[in-house]
Amino acid sequence: MPEVGRSGRAEYPPTDRTVPSRHRERARYDAESVHAILDEGLVAHVGYVVDGRPRVIPMLYVRLGEALYLHGSTGARLNRTALRDREAGVEVSAEVTLFDALVLARASFNHSVNYRSVVVSGRAAPVLAERRKAEVLDALVERLVAGRGRDARPPTPEELRQTGVLELPLEEVSAKVRSGDPVDDEDDLGRSCWAGCLPLAVTFGAPQPSGDLDAGVELPDYLAALPRTALA
Repeated sequence: MPEVGRSGRAEYPPTDRTVPSRHRERARYDAESVHAILDEGLVAHVGYVVDGRPRVIPMLYVRLGEALYLHGSTGARLNRTALRDREAGVEVSAEVTLFDALVLARASFNHSVNYRSVVVSGRAAPVLAERRKAEVLDALVERLVAGRGRDARPPTPEELRQTGVLELPLEEVSAKVRSGDPVDDEDDLGRSCWAGCLPLAVTFGAPQPSGDLDAGVELPDYLAALPRTALA
């Protein structure tokens, strides 16, 4: 199985599309920051244009080296659009955001959010080779829950044909990060109003067995260790 995260790249060159119009000091172009955010996230919101109209859809993904692999159905509109030109693919922008805290300022105008985000723009092309597609899907399952790939049945050839995987190269990429305390106006600093950050975290809950699970099937160790731990 391909190893998640392997890449020798140091940074991504800024472009007209990756330089933000506001708060440019928050932009990050180093591969370490970009990869860390992508590897912690689970869902990418993917935007594209079809029939002259914009669409945005959520998609599971996994990063392998210098590409994002987006999981969907071969019958979905995005995959059908990409298949029209298998070599060029379809122009997309994929966005991943992690929320770290609500930032509560003394003035409503200065409230904010501490976050880490990545936007990847480029052409997503369908992965057609069954072996490569199977490798990507295996990596995705392992990314969601480490150890799960050893238990779950791998996809059949027919299931692979029904599953769409799009490869989006990490070429035009930027991250944006906001951290730290609220930034209040000097005139508001003396107000008798609490100010600070409320941390946010995504954690695993207790596993809930399926209603049709055989009584003799025990919870595997890799799932028993997950509750109350961070998602990434």
